[in-house]
Amino acid sequence: MNYDVIVIGSGPGGYVAAIRASQLGLKTAVVERESLGGICLNWGCIPTKALLKSAQVFEYINHAAEYGIKTAEAEADFAAVIKRSRGVADGMSKGVQFLMKKNKIDVIMGTGKAKPGNKVEVKAADGTIKDYTATSIILATGGRSRELPNLKQDGKKIIGYRQAMVLPEQPKSMVVVGSGAIGVEFAYFYATLGTKVTVVEFMDNIVPVEDEDVSKQLLRSFKKAGIEVMTSSSVESVDTSGTGCKVQVKTASGMQTLECDIVLSAAGVVANIENIGLEETGIKTEKGKVIVDEFYRTNVKGYYAIGDIVPGQALAHVASAEGIICVEKIAGHNPEPLDYNNIPGCTYCSPEIASVGYTEKAAKAAGYELKIGKFPFSASGKASAAGAKDGFIKMIYDAKYGELLGAHMIGANVTELIAEIVVARKLETTGHEMLKAVHPHPTMSEAIMEATADAYGEVIHL
Repeated sequence: MNYDVIVIGSGPGGYVAAIRASQLGLKTAVVERESLGGICLNWGCIPTKALLKSAQVFEYINHAAEYGIKTAEAEADFAAVIKRSRGVADGMSKGVQFLMKKNKIDVIMGTGKAKPGNKVEVKAADGTIKDYTATSIILATGGRSRELPNLKQDGKKIIGYRQAMVLPEQPKSMVVVGSGAIGVEFAYFYATLGTKVTVVEFMDNIVPVEDEDVSKQLLRSFKKAGIEVMTSSSVESVDTSGTGCKVQVKTASGMQTLECDIVLSAAGVVANIENIGLEETGIKTEKGKVIVDEFYRTNVKGYYAIGDIVPGQALAHVASAEGIICVEKIAGHNPEPLDYNNIPGCTYCSPEIASVGYTEKAAKAAGYELKIGKFPFSASGKASAAGAKDGFIKMIYDAKYGELLGAHMIGANVTELIAEIVVARKLETTGHEMLKAVHPHPTMSEAIMEATADAYGEVIHL
């Protein structure tokens, strides 16, 4: 079979690239070894949000009295929560199947491997091997849970995020190693359902990529929720010989032993670049990533790479944007390269976290003189009415020209608010324009305007 484009991997990078290629008139196929939608739809973004929604509903019920509602004591049915999450994921995967048919994209099930001469070898589940050819081959094989050398995952007591989504029963206690998005989301989920959770983070702050003010607020919120947090600490070893786990943690004050049922290793993701044909085709890599140009061309003509396997943020929406840019360039269009400094990051624990652009520390390091404003949700009428007063919005502007350098949010629904900042930065909006753009009252979004007013010494409600 000859194609214009073959995409290896059907995650949010791969399937989006395939659909855009088909829209542009290119004969397209996708190779997938497991389930359409990849990790994001089946084992990442979507099912985790379903789990977190169940936790949030449980939390609401447990605090119903605060809203003047009397309820009987609620009980979480862990198996039913897991089942709902899997159902949501299955529904989304079926949606991608429909999109493949609608866009006349051939789906080739099996493990794909790039070969020299614009070929893709696909090994089916039954072991049969077939070669396909394409003018352009896009590698979109994604990532997997990073395995630390002293924290080997056995899938039972020491687990990664995939097992954390389908545990047969709820553990009474859990140690989460790593406090990035995956770690804090699962920490919130399990703690809310009643598991005793301890988070161990190697860096000085939890969610270490975020602005330090956001990290400090999440730490306060987690402690209030009963989640233990150990920063500047590392897991040295785990003894799984008994009924549970004995976790040796190195802290600033010495070694500590934590006992728990389950250890969740959430120390980030690693790119799936093994056995996809890089060596055979001569495609270059560096530091575990495929090297590409601004249009995702590798060093070998006709071969491209997008998503978690290339440098840049390992996020679903980044992979999708890269896929679209990549195929538009293949089709002879003139797409604009992606601005990696205007990519929003979202974490869906409670309170939620959302950010884009420079942190305060990074902006100062880049030599900017700053105007910074913060507006706490404790001063927001909508947040008070919703019973969600934890958190704030922090806006960072260049003092000289008013350029919107970054925004950092923690609180209820902030993952829905961050897009305003992304669009504003894309349009090169200044602080004055943000301040004079009337925001509706009462909303959480007002805090963006109020934080901007605070930066310029014009805040009304503080």
